[in-house]
Amino acid sequence: MALKLAWEKWSTKAATSSAPLVICHGLFGSKQNWRSLARAFNTRLSRDIYAIDLRNHGDSPHNATHTFDAMAEDIRTFCADHGLERPVLLGHSMGGKAVMTTALKYPSMVSQLVVVDMPPVQLPVAHSFAKYAEGMRCVEQASPSRLAEANKILAEFEPNEGIRQFLLTNLRRDTDNQLRFRVPYDLLTNSLSDIASFDVKGSYKGSTLFITGGISPYHQHFVDNKDTIRSMFPNSTLETIDGAGHWVHADKPEAFLNLVTQFLNSQH
Repeated sequence: MALKLAWEKWSTKAATSSAPLVICHGLFGSKQNWRSLARAFNTRLSRDIYAIDLRNHGDSPHNATHTFDAMAEDIRTFCADHGLERPVLLGHSMGGKAVMTTALKYPSMVSQLVVVDMPPVQLPVAHSFAKYAEGMRCVEQASPSRLAEANKILAEFEPNEGIRQFLLTNLRRDTDNQLRFRVPYDLLTNSLSDIASFDVKGSYKGSTLFITGGISPYHQHFVDNKDTIRSMFPNSTLETIDGAGHWVHADKPEAFLNLVTQFLNSQH
């Protein structure tokens, strides 16, 4: 059964608007991470922008089933509930697999697709994500009352300050003023094999933009699987942003915004 997803909306001021853009974050992310980019898209594109929290993330409900089929059903239901006809779907990493699954299962409901640094193949989830979950567990066991304390504990598991700050956006204060993570990290750790998989069949013939980072660990997988990608997404193009890692949009936001804006504006 589909879950009711949390969302934020940036409305267009244009008199005539194009298909709405729905943004889906990656593992341990949330709609919060996309606010600045959503606002930027809102000023550049004549369309409504939605950023959603996928199941088991952000302010959306938790559920033991964390499969891409379930996420696709959540997205389809979200679009139906909000009256979004043939939206553009944009997803990063896990969110990329979620939007690809949605487009492959329900091709007539998706007008265009933007997939950020995730090819449509089975790939092991980076070891770092299990490490992040272990770090989150240690933070909660320490019951910190200050963000700086949580950051210090997490530093033992992740040296990159930017990634730590990304993970720490999931902290919330509970009733006894202790910091707790709002993501069910144990559930997500147990779902890593589902997150690694990609076994949906079919093809999506709508225009599709794949964006990868030049120094992302996923970059070579796009090269190695180009025939598979072409068979599933025959009307797709691949763009590489030099110097960007897996978090392409965070590493090179201006280049990312330009690519997506050009792609969506060229389709009219």
